[in-house]
Amino acid sequence: MTIAMVLLMACGSKQESPMTDGAPIASHQNMPGDSTRYGLACDGCTDSILVFLPYNSNRLDTFDIITAQQQHRIMGRPHIGDELAIMVNPADTAEALMVINMETLRNTWCYKVTPTLRNVQNMPERMRRRMMERIPDSLRQQWMTPREYSLRLKRDMTAVAMGGVRRQTTTDDMSPVEYPPIRRYTEWRLFNGRLILKADTIAGFTKEGDKPFVDTADIQLLRHDTLVLRFADHEQSYYRKP
Repeated sequence: MTIAMVLLMACGSKQESPMTDGAPIASHQNMPGDSTRYGLACDGCTDSILVFLPYNSNRLDTFDIITAQQQHRIMGRPHIGDELAIMVNPADTAEALMVINMETLRNTWCYKVTPTLRNVQNMPERMRRRMMERIPDSLRQQWMTPREYSLRLKRDMTAVAMGGVRRQTTTDDMSPVEYPPIRRYTEWRLFNGRLILKADTIAGFTKEGDKPFVDTADIQLLRHDTLVLRFADHEQSYYRKP
């Protein structure tokens, strides 16, 4: 708490050098190969300028973010004291190509899933349509009830995924519909502007056997109440859980 208060007070000040002992405000260890810069948003940020206090320095940096704004690469509007992750243009170190507000990203994000009829993958399309037409509306409405899945990204870089069925039961086998499986993410981090999610099963390993599964997603949109991630095989939209 003391460190957090010192950081916020430092960023709330308009002085160019908020620390006088020559030491960085905090230490942050990047993963090997990660060129992301981590730090805090400070007083003076505008739609074209980002005032940034890196974790590994005691001096403020100022970045041009006009191009990032035009290309919709500002993920979460920076506010004073927010923790940010930025990608700097290697050809122009005074320009930030991407800004991610980690305070906004660390939240509980939800999405709705709709079930599908069980064991219809091998049916001809015509037979599938006829079967759906013969199901009474009351049963169709009961069976096709959407469920809410959620993904919580926590401050300690752990993740919690909720929803779906953890263990198959006899009742689930008898149900005429099935919901899509959910990947049980347990950890998250940023790597060069991309979101890395590690997924474990309940036992701590994937169904394939010995190693956890890692997903990489591009952040397409990040606002106070909206998150859009693009995975290798699909794009997923989330809404914020109050």
